[in-house]
Amino acid sequence: MKTTFLKSFLFFYLVTYSLLSFAQVSPTPQAPSSPQVNDEQLGGWYMYFWSLSQDQTESDKGRFGLQGDIQYRNWNVAGDLEQLLLRGGVTYQPANMKAKFTLGYAHITTGEFGNASDTVSENRVYQEALIPHRLGSRIYLTHRYRYEQRQTTAEDIRTRFRYALFLNVPINRADLKQGAIYLAFYDEIFVNGEREIGGGETVKFFDRNRAYGALGYSITDKIRTQLGYMQQTTNTWNKGQLQLSLHQAW
Repeated sequence: MKTTFLKSFLFFYLVTYSLLSFAQVSPTPQAPSSPQVNDEQLGGWYMYFWSLSQDQTESDKGRFGLQGDIQYRNWNVAGDLEQLLLRGGVTYQPANMKAKFTLGYAHITTGEFGNASDTVSENRVYQEALIPHRLGSRIYLTHRYRYEQRQTTAEDIRTRFRYALFLNVPINRADLKQGAIYLAFYDEIFVNGEREIGGGETVKFFDRNRAYGALGYSITDKIRTQLGYMQQTTNTWNKGQLQLSLHQAW
């Protein structure tokens, strides 16, 4: 099992830098600094998450899959673009393990707060480990560790580390299958890998934290939806977001 684990991560890291060479873009002038963000204005994030994996017919073989998400994030409830995020990756689950590893790529378009129409593009390669486990009969926990290599149109390649703890608690039944009503929570912390990001600019070690709570419903065994609220805290602002998401496993 240890050999399989090491081979999986070695493969992901070898491919990462090949992807980075395609993800880089030619530097262009950076968009002007965003106006002061209104902390009291409720934002709206609308998201679709999907995953596809092979059937695991033999216990001694791992399985590959795909996963991704599309997120339309707004500074207000709708119409003032904060970010458009398109992300996808290749997953691998070693035999006899619940952990899943991902190597992926994302493209993010970030808009300014308010009436300005300027945007900044970011290309991102990431590696991820998901480790689920269950406490008792009703508490579903998942740890997510993510390492990102990021490049915007005006900055050097920079890295960021993220850790998230997800918690799902069914209300009307013991599992999350069709018809389940459940509570969903997560907290995620982001820290920067470098302080100097190019052009004489620096960032702090702490990047942001996201705390989330929602009510979820399992439409089928493989399709769930959630409606909730997320509080995002950065070094310069602290803002609430309405979140509506659809989660589908193929």
